[in-house]
Amino acid sequence: MSCRVYPCSEKTSRRHEVRDQVTTRLAEMEDVICQTQEHRTQQLKDIAVDIRSWIVKVKKWRSIYYTMSKFNVNDTRTGFIAEGWVRTCDLENVKQALKRGATTSGSVVMPILNTVGSSMPPPTYHPANKITKGYQVIIDAYGVATYQEINPAIFTVITFPFLFGIMFGDMAHGLFLFLFGAWFIYKESYFDLRKHLLDEIISMLYHGRYIIMMMGIFASYSGFLYNEIYSKGVDIFGSSWRMPNDDQTYTSSDSVTLDPKYDYGPPYYYGIDPMWILSENKLTYLNSYKMKLSVILGLSQMTFGLFISLSNYRYFGRVLDIWFTFIPQLIFLECIIGYMCFLIFYKWFFVDAGKSNPSILITMIDMFLSIGSGIDSDDKFYEGQEFVQLCLVIIALCMVPIMFAAKPLIEKYQRNKDVADYEALSYDSDDEDLEEREKAEQAAELDIWVNQGIHTIEFCLGVISNTASYLRLWALSLAHSELSEVLWDMTMYYAFEWLDWDEGGCILLIFIFAAWAALTVSILLCMEGLSAFLHALRLHWVEFQNKFYDGNGYKFLPFSFSLILENEENLEEISAI
Repeated sequence: MSCRVYPCSEKTSRRHEVRDQVTTRLAEMEDVICQTQEHRTQQLKDIAVDIRSWIVKVKKWRSIYYTMSKFNVNDTRTGFIAEGWVRTCDLENVKQALKRGATTSGSVVMPILNTVGSSMPPPTYHPANKITKGYQVIIDAYGVATYQEINPAIFTVITFPFLFGIMFGDMAHGLFLFLFGAWFIYKESYFDLRKHLLDEIISMLYHGRYIIMMMGIFASYSGFLYNEIYSKGVDIFGSSWRMPNDDQTYTSSDSVTLDPKYDYGPPYYYGIDPMWILSENKLTYLNSYKMKLSVILGLSQMTFGLFISLSNYRYFGRVLDIWFTFIPQLIFLECIIGYMCFLIFYKWFFVDAGKSNPSILITMIDMFLSIGSGIDSDDKFYEGQEFVQLCLVIIALCMVPIMFAAKPLIEKYQRNKDVADYEALSYDSDDEDLEEREKAEQAAELDIWVNQGIHTIEFCLGVISNTASYLRLWALSLAHSELSEVLWDMTMYYAFEWLDWDEGGCILLIFIFAAWAALTVSILLCMEGLSAFLHALRLHWVEFQNKFYDGNGYKFLPFSFSLILENEENLEEISAI
């Protein structure tokens, strides 16, 4: 039992003596234990001062030895040979660093830095500051750009918050988002010191602070365009609508029909006239406006994406892609969606709704289902419409076989021309080798045709589906506006309309306002804001970037102590969770 047995004498004096000895021994052991604890505590305190620097040193040494283990030894076994990627602009800095290292270490042999070729494609490096870093993370989450490919983050800095603002348009809600992002920016130094201690959600919000601020700016701008603040209109410049009889007195229950020919003055200076917010046909008007605006913005961004692909083709010298991919795709897109946007502007500027109101949607459907048939006068936009639409359909259909077959046929012709001499010499070779080579060429050619067919089908179907996808701009804007209006009507409107201010209505108003504010923050700002963010992300990843972005590269990860320590700390936090 690991116990010490003490003899118990029959004499009382002896037993007292043994007891005193045991008591003395216990006191001495307690003194030793206390001194040991004090010494251990002091040692731990001394270690705690330097433990952080020791951990950093160990991690640095480990990373150095791990990297050096990848080096090769030269023939004389007196040095190391290493290959790696270096930015061209940093070559001189690397040379100077190697010289300083050799001088500091007292090395007799100076290091040699040469530029060598490689069969591997170079990695991709995009310098980013604290403003653009968040947008670059969004792009890299889709795929790292191929080396020297145009970086979509350049345009995403503006287009992403702009599309978010279109879906989240409200002056007050946008202002709250702006202030929330600005507060994170104001507290940058505080959060930078504690960024490894932040909660996961707070950390994501902090790293996206500039995105949140810019989304708030564009949401406020779109809300000013829609003339909406908490779903209510603001009469900033004075409505351009005039009552038909200024001498007549109207009550709140009266309904008046206004004719834009006679009751509308000069155009409203900017955005939506506040009278539309009070009208009974508000939804009809705003739905038509926002739906058409979504299609126009969708065509603009998709066309812009195609022209970015043109820049990529020109830079990489892909002439066939310019003639048989970019041009047919652009013509196909503009013959269908471009023509629809033309009808939108034509209807806005030239069609008199009082005489006829042709439907753009029905016109586009009949354009393909009723090719060459006549158009009723009520559904006609302009003279010669049948001929124009027939030509556009024929041109669009002609682009499909060009996109599918032109590039593979030309590439096949060029391959056959390049290997003609080689094939002439191969007739004397082994028949089995020749047969295997022919099978491999046929399989490669089949892959080219399948790949080209997939891309052609994807683009042709995507012209319609991607345009329809941009209608989410209208749908989410409508949902945000209607949710805000319903929330106001169910809370604050009820309070102002029905509460008796003389019988405690003011006290009840405080609780109603608190409920309205809580629902506004939780539903309209958090849930609707997250929904609009995800939809804007989808529009950029799918509808915009698939027009030009390959994203088949890999990141340039230089040897950096700061990056190594940061990554290891993140891994430790994940393992602790």
